[in-house]
Amino acid sequence: MIRKLYPFPTLSVFLLLMWLLLSGFSAGHLVLGVVLATVLPLGTLPFWPNVPRLRNFHKLVLFVLMVHWDIIVANLSVARRILGSPKNLRPAFVEVPLDIKDDFAITLLTSTVSLTPGTVSADISADASRMLVHALHVEDEAVLVEQIKQRYERRLKEIFEC
Repeated sequence: MIRKLYPFPTLSVFLLLMWLLLSGFSAGHLVLGVVLATVLPLGTLPFWPNVPRLRNFHKLVLFVLMVHWDIIVANLSVARRILGSPKNLRPAFVEVPLDIKDDFAITLLTSTVSLTPGTVSADISADASRMLVHALHVEDEAVLVEQIKQRYERRLKEIFEC
């Protein structure tokens, strides 16, 4: 019964906590937060057909913190490059071979790449075996590919059963 009411319990807890942090702590906000944390996951359930099982919540938290750190560092790097001479920029499109096959994990990977300033995931091949990434500055394509695979893709494989 509980599993039917809360198909994604972690998401429900996260929604409730975010609601309380954003709106304030009161009885009314708690009740509304519980309603939202129940209704929103149920309403979006049809859009989550094949969510991989979360294997390691601790690693997910570390991944999120690492991505936040990468976003801060990349912002500083991009700002430095843009404020410098545009002649020093070496933009490039780079194909990254994908080992993960799960659509949800691929979506998280492409979102992570796009959230990090200086890179944008531009396309996924039809067979989902490659991701096309546009980078603002690429000195060595192999280094960029290895960084995405080791820093993000490998960790997503560890976090989810995919």
